[in-house]
Amino acid sequence: MYSRSEAIQIKKEFWTRFGLYMKPVKNAAGHTTNWVNYKTGVRHIYFRMDAGKRAASVAIELKHPQPEDRESTYNKFVQLKTYLKNVLQETWDWEPLFYDEDGLPASRIIQQLPDVNVFNQADWPAIISFLKDGIMKLDLFWTDVKPQFEGAI
Repeated sequence: MYSRSEAIQIKKEFWTRFGLYMKPVKNAAGHTTNWVNYKTGVRHIYFRMDAGKRAASVAIELKHPQPEDRESTYNKFVQLKTYLKNVLQETWDWEPLFYDEDGLPASRIIQQLPDVNVFNQADWPAIISFLKDGIMKLDLFWTDVKPQFEGAI
């Protein structure tokens, strides 16, 4: 078991290593990007990566404060579901309603890599590979569909 400060340090080291690994990787438009803190450029739409004790994940999170706006945006993604699946080359889990770490309602589309632990450095290559693949595919998808979400809600 790690103390709180040790756990924070290990996670910080992991994300620093991931950031350094991804730094030379260009986005779908050929530009440099901060992959660790990916900006979609559209309010209330986030691409999230996480690595924990039991799994790693890549997700699209919709955090609109108004339920009807969140539902409308989620439905736009549903309309693009086939295209998203083709770009991602796998099926992700669709959650029209979940509660985030602050207890606030949100929607998300998520893929998880189970049975990995960020506190086990032997798992880092698998986690990094999974996160890289997921965020780069989301970037490719987003490059094509972002105009459909700009200016909305």
